[in-house]
Amino acid sequence: MAVVVSGVSKIYGSVRAVVAASARFDDATVSVIVGANGSGKTTLLHIIGALTRPTAGVVTHGPGGMSAEAVRADLGWLGHDTMCYGDLSGWENISFAARVRGLDAAVACQRADARFGLGAFGSRPVRSLSRGQRQRVALARALVHRPGLVLLDEPTTGLDSAGVDALAAVVGEEAGRGAAVILVTHDEAFAQRVGGALFAMSRGRLAARG
Repeated sequence: MAVVVSGVSKIYGSVRAVVAASARFDDATVSVIVGANGSGKTTLLHIIGALTRPTAGVVTHGPGGMSAEAVRADLGWLGHDTMCYGDLSGWENISFAARVRGLDAAVACQRADARFGLGAFGSRPVRSLSRGQRQRVALARALVHRPGLVLLDEPTTGLDSAGVDALAAVVGEEAGRGAAVILVTHDEAFAQRVGGALFAMSRGRLAARG
């Protein structure tokens, strides 16, 4: 799902979180937005995912445009909040996400285990897991329906080096099957490692990086 951002701004009172941002994010491509905390990256990601309306400007999804509801239905989202139920196990969270989408829960769990290695801790309540383990469960949940648009907000948070390696592989796989993958990070090394298209964001302003 290609995304075109045209002159998008977001203002909260006197705060200009995003200022006249314009960019194209292609499908089958990993696009990385790099910037410091507070630069507007997360706000822009919410706008791209049709989770927040812009104050000005337009975001177009797909060649003919899609409704906000259709975008959210085809969205794989990993934010600062894992969006997992803490009292449920990792497997239960993934199974629930699969059933909501009308998918086979057992098959979804098998795929998640193969990709994210959840077997050692997948049966434990998510609230008892480490930050990195919760992140892996959350990523598996977000990708259970093979979304056309994948948005990842600081996805390396809490991951050890092996987890970062696995994440890099998954990001490449998602783009390889045709998804538009957009992630935001302040980790320059990870950005260079996975990014097919690189952007920088500072004080709400977005610019492509050569």
